[in-house]
Amino acid sequence: MKVKNKLAIIPASLAMAAILSITPALPFSSHAASIQAASPAVTMAAPPVPNAAAIMKKYGGTSITFVGDSVGGGHLRDLTLAARFQADTGIDVNIVEHPSSSTDSYSQLVRDFQAKSSAFDAMMIDVVWPGDFAPYLLNLTPYFSASYLKQYAPNVIANDTVGGHLVAIPWFGDFGLLYYRTDLLKKYGFSAPPKTWDELTSMAQTIQAGERKSNPSFYGFVFQGSAYEGLTCDALEWLASSGTPNFIVNGKADLDNPNAIKMLNLAKSWVGTISPRGVTTYQEGDAQVAFTSGNAAFERNWPYAYSLNAAAGSKVAGKFGVAPLPAEPGSVPVATVGGWQVAISKYSKNPGAAVEWARYITSPAVEKFDAITNTNVPTIPAVAVDPQVRATNPYLDPATADALRVARPSGLFGINYQKATTDIYQVINQILNGADPTSVLPGLDTKLNALLPKM
Repeated sequence: MKVKNKLAIIPASLAMAAILSITPALPFSSHAASIQAASPAVTMAAPPVPNAAAIMKKYGGTSITFVGDSVGGGHLRDLTLAARFQADTGIDVNIVEHPSSSTDSYSQLVRDFQAKSSAFDAMMIDVVWPGDFAPYLLNLTPYFSASYLKQYAPNVIANDTVGGHLVAIPWFGDFGLLYYRTDLLKKYGFSAPPKTWDELTSMAQTIQAGERKSNPSFYGFVFQGSAYEGLTCDALEWLASSGTPNFIVNGKADLDNPNAIKMLNLAKSWVGTISPRGVTTYQEGDAQVAFTSGNAAFERNWPYAYSLNAAAGSKVAGKFGVAPLPAEPGSVPVATVGGWQVAISKYSKNPGAAVEWARYITSPAVEKFDAITNTNVPTIPAVAVDPQVRATNPYLDPATADALRVARPSGLFGINYQKATTDIYQVINQILNGADPTSVLPGLDTKLNALLPKM
């Protein structure tokens, strides 16, 4: 198995024995580059490949390249699965990490597709990308029967079907969560995590003031504030939980409204007070490292962070909980819908082998493996209710998992979504860095409305 990065190749026997036989440096932005990844709390062997003998007979000896994960334990999971897949089928899987920023990952794939390159055979794609990338992706409909696809969540299959063609297979889901320090809430007299954004602000201030006496690096709240897709996700949660349902409402953008202005001013007030000044450059890994290192009371992140917060070496293991994100009075908690799919490039020279790799890593056994070792959300409902999965993923309990899900409006913008989200996260980042919402939101509304398809 070839690996296009500086991490050591894991021998197949070790990789199949446990998902954490090494602890590489986290491949996040420069802020977290020197922090070592914690070991997952649970390890298990990678599942065998079904129908491996037939696959080996047909495709053994071929080689494919997969653009895989780079967040949390995702890359190590990919290496582990590739080692098992190669051992069982004889197909050599070259694992390449995508950039830690999903925005940069999108740009990388765009360049590859536009060049009609066969450098990448299979890749993970964001839940909002199938519409954009459909012209460059292999139609998977002939490879997966309708009865097979019924095991996945129907809405995700619908999302991955463009123009009647299945262009991707669901891999794992995501939704925003609030991580909080249970020990510190108790220490400072709080009986429960915050229900509103004002409560979060107040609780973070209190805990930060107390903890700063012994830890000057401690902050109350960390989140994804950098100008990239992650900030679009965070901002959508802020707005949808405070009276502005989405970026587009009733067919037009109307972010220049009192509810949005109030919420974004509150978010701006966090920067340099309960959040580090540098939070405006934070991506997922930066927030996760701050919390796992014991330097934050609250963290907004995706479910993958649970495994690292609970892992051996984490300073918050056994001392944190998860809850729905706060909401303003009169609104309900919401969580931005995230998730990743596996797609095959139509320019692949080995599409059959790539399809078998995609079938394996999106299978029920691997989704269970990923959920238990990496705390990623299964896209197969039967896996999500598996007792072992529930035991290692408390956020799947209804009290947290049933928070209202809100989707980014990729379907409304169509091929213009990437332009729209760029406008959104750049303006929100400007606000976090001090801009007055009343000065920049009118222009954002104008830009977004211009990108909406004309009826």
